[in-house]
Amino acid sequence: MFKVTPNPPDTDPRSSSEDSDDPIPSAADINATPRKLCSMFIVNPELDVETLLAHACESLASANVMALDLADHMEGTSRNSLLGIAQVIMLGELAVNRALDRIDPPE
Repeated sequence: MFKVTPNPPDTDPRSSSEDSDDPIPSAADINATPRKLCSMFIVNPELDVETLLAHACESLASANVMALDLADHMEGTSRNSLLGIAQVIMLGELAVNRALDRIDPPE
């Protein structure tokens, strides 16, 4: 019995990537292209140092709480690693607080 099979469509043997006239950039071209800055998150350049440090301190405190909370749910080396990360965050928070104290000393 003869099975009817359709003929494949006539296509150009070149692939679709070869159809474009733009050459594919080399690694040197990519590395030489200047990096564009992402403007998704921009810190207001008008903010004073005290405001920036206060925000950094609050962010570090929140990160510390999240790391400690996550460490409570873990065991073994993962827990120890998270506790180490929390300690590094706390040290950063202490440094920011010291900088804030130097800008506006407590009375």
